[in-house]
Amino acid sequence: MGWAIGYDEKWQRDVGYGVPAICDHPGCNEPIDRGLAHVCGGEPYGGEHGCGLYFCGKHLQYRYPRGEARGYQNCPRCMTYKPPYKPKADTAAWVDWKLTEPSWQQWRDENPEKVVEMQGALTNA
Repeated sequence: MGWAIGYDEKWQRDVGYGVPAICDHPGCNEPIDRGLAHVCGGEPYGGEHGCGLYFCGKHLQYRYPRGEARGYQNCPRCMTYKPPYKPKADTAAWVDWKLTEPSWQQWRDENPEKVVEMQGALTNA
Protein backbone atom coordinates (compact mmCIF):
# COMPACT_ATOMS: atom_id res chain seq x y z
CA MET A 1 0.00 0.00 0.00
CA GLY A 2 1.28 3.46 -0.86
CA TRP A 3 0.87 6.64 1.10
CA ALA A 4 0.46 9.01 -1.86
CA ILE A 5 -3.08 10.04 -0.91
CA GLY A 6 -5.25 9.02 2.00
CA TYR A 7 -7.72 10.60 4.39
CA ASP A 8 -7.33 11.37 8.08
CA GLU A 9 -10.70 11.07 9.84
CA LYS A 10 -9.43 12.78 13.00
CA TRP A 11 -8.33 15.98 11.25
CA GLN A 12 -10.83 15.68 8.37
CA ARG A 13 -8.30 16.24 5.61
CA ASP A 14 -6.33 14.55 2.87
CA VAL A 15 -2.89 13.21 3.76
CA GLY A 16 0.00 11.53 1.98
CA TYR A 17 3.16 12.50 0.13
CA GLY A 18 1.00 13.41 -2.89
CA VAL A 19 -0.77 16.17 -0.95
CA PRO A 20 0.99 19.57 -1.03
CA ALA A 21 0.67 21.44 2.25
CA ILE A 22 2.07 24.13 4.52
CA CYS A 23 3.72 23.37 7.87
CA ASP A 24 1.05 23.28 10.62
CA HIS A 25 3.22 25.26 13.03
CA PRO A 26 1.66 28.70 13.63
CA GLY A 27 3.50 31.42 11.74
CA CYS A 28 5.40 28.99 9.50
CA ASN A 29 4.64 28.96 5.79
CA GLU A 30 7.17 26.34 4.72
CA PRO A 31 5.86 24.20 1.85
CA ILE A 32 5.82 20.48 2.67
CA ASP A 33 3.68 17.47 1.81
CA ARG A 34 1.50 15.45 4.14
CA GLY A 35 3.67 12.37 3.90
CA LEU A 36 5.13 10.28 6.70
CA ALA A 37 8.38 12.28 6.65
CA HIS A 38 6.46 15.30 7.97
CA VAL A 39 3.89 13.78 10.33
CA CYS A 40 4.19 14.32 14.06
CA GLY A 41 4.59 10.86 15.53
CA GLY A 42 6.29 9.46 12.41
CA GLU A 43 3.50 6.97 11.73
CA PRO A 44 0.21 7.20 9.82
CA TYR A 45 -2.13 9.64 11.58
CA GLY A 46 0.53 10.24 14.23
CA GLY A 47 0.45 6.73 15.66
CA GLU A 48 0.65 6.46 19.44
CA HIS A 49 3.35 9.10 19.83
CA GLY A 50 2.16 12.19 17.96
CA CYS A 51 -0.75 14.45 17.13
CA GLY A 52 -0.80 13.56 13.43
CA LEU A 53 -0.33 17.11 12.17
CA TYR A 54 2.36 17.91 9.59
CA PHE A 55 5.50 20.00 10.05
CA CYS A 56 8.64 21.10 8.25
CA GLY A 57 12.02 19.86 9.47
CA LYS A 58 12.50 22.98 11.58
CA HIS A 59 9.43 22.11 13.65
CA LEU A 60 10.00 18.39 14.19
CA GLN A 61 12.37 16.98 16.79
CA TYR A 62 13.16 13.45 17.93
CA ARG A 63 12.04 12.20 21.31
CA TYR A 64 13.18 8.92 22.81
CA PRO A 65 10.62 7.69 25.38
CA ARG A 66 12.03 5.87 28.37
CA GLY A 67 12.30 2.16 27.87
CA GLU A 68 11.86 2.32 24.10
CA ALA A 69 14.64 1.59 21.66
CA ARG A 70 13.37 3.88 18.92
CA GLY A 71 12.67 7.58 18.81
CA TYR A 72 9.70 9.46 17.39
CA GLN A 73 9.51 12.73 15.53
CA ASN A 74 7.34 15.21 17.36
CA CYS A 75 6.17 18.79 17.00
CA PRO A 76 6.95 21.28 19.80
CA ARG A 77 3.52 20.74 21.41
CA CYS A 78 3.86 16.95 21.55
CA MET A 79 7.43 17.29 22.84
CA THR A 80 5.97 19.00 25.92
CA TYR A 81 2.74 16.93 26.11
CA LYS A 82 0.49 19.91 25.27
CA PRO A 83 -2.68 19.89 23.13
CA PRO A 84 -2.13 20.04 19.34
CA TYR A 85 -1.95 23.16 17.25
CA LYS A 86 -4.88 24.07 15.02
CA PRO A 87 -4.39 22.38 11.62
CA LYS A 88 -3.93 24.64 8.60
CA ALA A 89 -6.28 24.64 5.65
CA ASP A 90 -5.50 22.87 2.40
CA THR A 91 -3.36 24.80 -0.06
CA ALA A 92 -5.05 26.48 -3.02
CA ALA A 93 -3.04 24.16 -5.31
CA TRP A 94 -4.50 21.06 -3.64
CA VAL A 95 -8.05 22.43 -3.62
CA ASP A 96 -7.78 23.35 -7.29
CA TRP A 97 -6.46 19.85 -8.05
CA LYS A 98 -9.41 18.18 -6.34
CA LEU A 99 -11.85 20.48 -8.11
CA THR A 100 -10.43 20.04 -11.61
CA GLU A 101 -8.49 16.77 -11.89
CA PRO A 102 -10.53 14.26 -13.97
CA SER A 103 -9.53 11.37 -11.67
CA TRP A 104 -11.39 13.13 -8.82
CA GLN A 105 -14.69 13.37 -10.70
CA GLN A 106 -16.33 10.51 -8.78
CA TRP A 107 -15.32 12.12 -5.48
CA ARG A 108 -16.82 15.43 -6.65
CA ASP A 109 -20.04 13.69 -7.68
CA GLU A 110 -20.31 11.96 -4.30
CA ASN A 111 -19.46 15.08 -2.24
CA PRO A 112 -21.29 18.07 -3.75
CA GLU A 113 -21.45 19.92 -0.42
CA LYS A 114 -17.66 19.69 0.00
CA VAL A 115 -17.18 20.88 -3.58
CA VAL A 116 -19.25 24.00 -2.87
CA GLU A 117 -17.29 24.58 0.34
CA MET A 118 -13.96 24.20 -1.48
CA GLN A 119 -15.07 26.52 -4.30
CA GLY A 120 -15.95 29.11 -1.67
CA ALA A 121 -12.56 28.73 -0.03
CA LEU A 122 -10.83 29.35 -3.36
CA THR A 123 -12.99 32.38 -4.06
CA ASN A 124 -12.24 33.88 -0.64
CA ALA A 125 -8.50 33.15 -0.77
